[in-house]
Amino acid sequence: MGSHRHQAALRLYDCLLQVYNEGNKGIPKDPFPFEADVQVHLIGEGCRSPLESFWNGNSMIFIMQKAGHAELTDQMEESQIDDATYISEFMPKKGSGPVALSVTKGKQLISLYTMAQNPNMTHLKISKPVVLPPLWVRCDSSDPEHICWLGAEPLKNGDKITGISFHVVTCNGPTADKTCFANLEDLKKAHKFRHRSSIVATKGFAQYELIRSTTLEDTVVESESNIYVDITWNIVDKILQTPPLTAVATLNIRLESGDPRSPVFQLHRELQFLLVLSEGLKTGVTDWPEPLVAESAVELVKELLNDLKNKLDGFNTSVHKNDAEKVQCDSAAVDSSIKSLFSERGDLDFAEQLWCKMRRSVASYQDLVECFTLIIKSLEHGEIQPWIHQGSSSLLSKLIQQSYRGAMEAISLSGVTPIQMLLEIGLDKMKKDYVSCFIGQELATLTYLDYFISTSVELQEQVHRIQKLQHMLEILVSCTVFLHFKHENLFPLMQSCIKYYKENPLNEKHVFQLPIRSAVVNKFYQNDHAQIWRVEINSGHGQKEVKTVWQLSTSPPVEHMTSNNLEVLCDTTVNGNTEESMYFITMANCSQVHFA
Repeated sequence: MGSHRHQAALRLYDCLLQVYNEGNKGIPKDPFPFEADVQVHLIGEGCRSPLESFWNGNSMIFIMQKAGHAELTDQMEESQIDDATYISEFMPKKGSGPVALSVTKGKQLISLYTMAQNPNMTHLKISKPVVLPPLWVRCDSSDPEHICWLGAEPLKNGDKITGISFHVVTCNGPTADKTCFANLEDLKKAHKFRHRSSIVATKGFAQYELIRSTTLEDTVVESESNIYVDITWNIVDKILQTPPLTAVATLNIRLESGDPRSPVFQLHRELQFLLVLSEGLKTGVTDWPEPLVAESAVELVKELLNDLKNKLDGFNTSVHKNDAEKVQCDSAAVDSSIKSLFSERGDLDFAEQLWCKMRRSVASYQDLVECFTLIIKSLEHGEIQPWIHQGSSSLLSKLIQQSYRGAMEAISLSGVTPIQMLLEIGLDKMKKDYVSCFIGQELATLTYLDYFISTSVELQEQVHRIQKLQHMLEILVSCTVFLHFKHENLFPLMQSCIKYYKENPLNEKHVFQLPIRSAVVNKFYQNDHAQIWRVEINSGHGQKEVKTVWQLSTSPPVEHMTSNNLEVLCDTTVNGNTEESMYFITMANCSQVHFA
């Protein structure tokens, strides 16, 4: 029996060592198999860990779990169906997450790992022992304690292993029954007794959702947008304590563009039309959206040209400014609550007015050809002398400038040329909209925004950068309208967004973070329930530091809580009571063993 265990420990060591060596060369993307139904993942240093709530190490770690994908059983008693439906909102979707091993199997793996790392186990004949990263095993909570994680972490003195720190994470719930909640003083006493500590320190953590997008009617896709705040403080007074105003807070923003309730949704729609043109230019196939107005594009362009012909008086820009004020452009269609933040520009030139009319009414490629034919003929005949902004690089602007001198180059309105012409004037217009907002609010300088409005890159890339500006604007508007942020908070937030988007592609799932004073947002959460509330009880220092963690969370604290936990969850639901927040109760303990 002992020989068999020693061989198993050696096999585990060899497997983990191979994964570790591969990871040092470049983190392996695929899980590494160990035995028929067990696989190993290596989480790289600095990568986000599924254990960050319960373990604050930042080195590489191994995670062992069951091989394969999560599957929900269809074999369920009728009496369970209602309960299962009720708690399904807490659970990961079918096949969406990792699969846990049995608690018994987890304990066996931790035991084998400990044997392999014990320098006294010389009969394993490991020629050159290596201190491996910590090992964590996903467990299925099938034991009475409901263990969901088991961990083993080597304790070191230089390059030598002096012991192992064992970690156990348990989870129960969800429940609204507060009698199931621990008492802080009892937690501290238990910690002192377990670790023979006379002095302990406490640290609190709370996470509150400030803004969350919900599924809209007539939609099938749920937005993942949310804005939440993480708050930490020292010296916890009681369970579910509201964080003090002196606490350290970090705002976390993940926002997806396109929420119809956003005050700048009309700008999003304008950008979507720009993307339609961009895709048409790239593929040669344009999926024209439904017009937003009853009048045809040709009729609207004729009205604009006739207006210019009737009002033509040299280069009197005041006339054109009045024209601009009449145009119902998208940038004016924002919510009244943010007009001071993003208001209609009063200096729309001819090309921008044309964009505002055509983007609402164009229904086909033929519409484009007819509209630009009318415009070019009017320019060639000197019937109009429209005003345009200096520095515009669009083909239409160049034609207008040439018309001032009475010598226009011939343009063939065929192929993708009409689409490119409309795309260019849309890009010019939207760039000026965003620049006007960010500079007008003193959130950026023109030099700092140059990357986003540069014309030195191809049109497709220019459109991509405009999408980044729209995402930043939606973040700005949400924090201004819903959180009432002032310039002192908006400025560092926008600087962070700009820096990120100068270095990274568009990513609406990225979480932007902003350190803030908790007093800035405490009115949004002081009477609300925390999504996560946690207390850490610490004692000791360095390698001898030990920690107890007790946490409440409104969502499952581990990814692998699936149907394996279904019966447990049903058992701990209190009378179907949903008026109080339903919490999962998670506890993490550790113990240390020192090798002689």
